[in-house]
Amino acid sequence: MVQLGNLVWSVGTTAAPVCEPTGTIQPSMFNPVGVPGETILSITWLLFVICGGIAIVVLSLIAYAVVRCRRAKGDDLEPPQVYGSNPIELAWTVIPLLIVFLLFMVSARSIFELERTTPPEGALEVTVTGHRWWWEFDYGELGVVTAGELHVPIDEGKPADLFLTLQSADVVHSFWVPQLGGKMDVVPDRTNHLWLQANAPATYVGQCAEFCGNQHANMLIKVIVEPRASFDAWVANQQRDAVNDASVKAGHNLFLRTACINCHTIRGTVANGSFAPDLTHLMSRTTIGSGAARNTPNMLREWVWDPQNIKPGCDMPSMKLSRSEVDLICAYLETLK
Repeated sequence: MVQLGNLVWSVGTTAAPVCEPTGTIQPSMFNPVGVPGETILSITWLLFVICGGIAIVVLSLIAYAVVRCRRAKGDDLEPPQVYGSNPIELAWTVIPLLIVFLLFMVSARSIFELERTTPPEGALEVTVTGHRWWWEFDYGELGVVTAGELHVPIDEGKPADLFLTLQSADVVHSFWVPQLGGKMDVVPDRTNHLWLQANAPATYVGQCAEFCGNQHANMLIKVIVEPRASFDAWVANQQRDAVNDASVKAGHNLFLRTACINCHTIRGTVANGSFAPDLTHLMSRTTIGSGAARNTPNMLREWVWDPQNIKPGCDMPSMKLSRSEVDLICAYLETLK
């Protein structure tokens, strides 16, 4: 058994890894930490109350009818027949209309409040691109492009606002971090927006919420809300080019000779691919494969050796390297912090 973030992988000798939730991370819309999440939860409870009340009334009437109107022993007479009742028909028409109107007004107000096309004042703006099966985050003017983990600053006494521009590179995905707000579909050739908010520093976990292929379930989202000073230090590090460490020159040269450079970018080198995650600061992330595995030296080597053993169906192939070549490349990758 191997611990991989919020999953445990049971690795066999012939079968693909099987993942089982450990319960260590439980994102829940019932524990919101900002206005968008709280608004959605209030609508949810309103629906529960109304639907629950309707269920109680209907089931109670059915139970009463079953008990009160059941046929008595030896009673063969046909009961009195009632052909229409204006008060009853008026009631079952007007009451549902009032309930639907109430839900419509509450939902419409919340939609106008939450579905913004312009960011709130002071919000961090990030462009999110959904890929099969990982998330790319572009911080625009900050000059930072990363994958899998979205960092957000929070100032003391103020909530952290995050305004996302959502795009897809291939199929329909859906971006959802339950504690921070609602979900929004990520559709090819269409730009959507999503406002999220957090009022406390923490790591919030989300998930792609639209089936997008065989690795849809392994398309994790991590939103790391951290104090402004920590965020500024993270940005400053992300803005730097990769360090050319002479001690891993052999791995550096080997990496640049493989087809890896056609898909990945490492700033400061000739690797400038755009089909796969930017690796310039790979080791600053806690996971690889969009949450499929912990970003540890051992798991990194297994990932480079054959990604299909960890994330079957992902676009990254095995490069058919020897174990010694994998060790050289991973030694180099481990310097990308």
